[in-house]
Amino acid sequence: MSQANHKKRIAIIAALDREIAPLVKGWNSTSVDSQNRTIKIFESENAIVALGGIGGISARIATDAAWRFANGQVSNFISAGFAGALVPGLKVGDIFEPASIVGESDNNTIETAGGKGILVSAGAIAGVEHKRIFANNYSAQAVDMEAFAVADVARVYNVPCTAVKVISDEYDFPMPPMGRFVGDAGEFKTGSFVGYIAVRPWLWRTVMKLAANSSIATEKLCHALRVRIEQQSKAVLEGLEANVSSNN
Repeated sequence: MSQANHKKRIAIIAALDREIAPLVKGWNSTSVDSQNRTIKIFESENAIVALGGIGGISARIATDAAWRFANGQVSNFISAGFAGALVPGLKVGDIFEPASIVGESDNNTIETAGGKGILVSAGAIAGVEHKRIFANNYSAQAVDMEAFAVADVARVYNVPCTAVKVISDEYDFPMPPMGRFVGDAGEFKTGSFVGYIAVRPWLWRTVMKLAANSSIATEKLCHALRVRIEQQSKAVLEGLEANVSSNN
């Protein structure tokens, strides 16, 4: 457990390192064991980032691990990461913060602490056809795989939760069959995926485009998260100054 910082911090839950690598560069890092998983955690003075892997189960474990790592000193949870657009208006690199998150597995909805629109958390990586179904069934604007799970655990601990998602694939993007390369622990089997693509040249252009989109999305997401961390740090400082003034 971290003993260096006892004030409340933001706990950001993401799936993969590549989504938040620029944000956590230079941060302290450690690994914790939780529910037979190893969760990588980065920490700064004002924030914690926990990487759980892809999918709802992984996100639940990571959220709980972040809570315990912080000794319950979490001001708010943020589910951060890539999302697919369900509407033409959302483009690669756009930040989407939903007001509500729908769990596709049971159709339950959780309201977030702030935002606009609807995010669907699906059980698998969504291709074009599934995107159309989600858009029609839920009147949603974007789809991910982890946000509902993060918000559900946050609700258990009575901590506010938001989702900060960045569009990495637009509504009509022909997503390669990536779901088969997600392991049981939420890891993405990059080597197997590369081997699969290598002998299918008709997919090369699509994969190259996805990689370029992901790079854009990562930079935009990390910028958005930095802004939120700075805003919270400023709010905490202003609160401390106000307390000092009132005591004097």
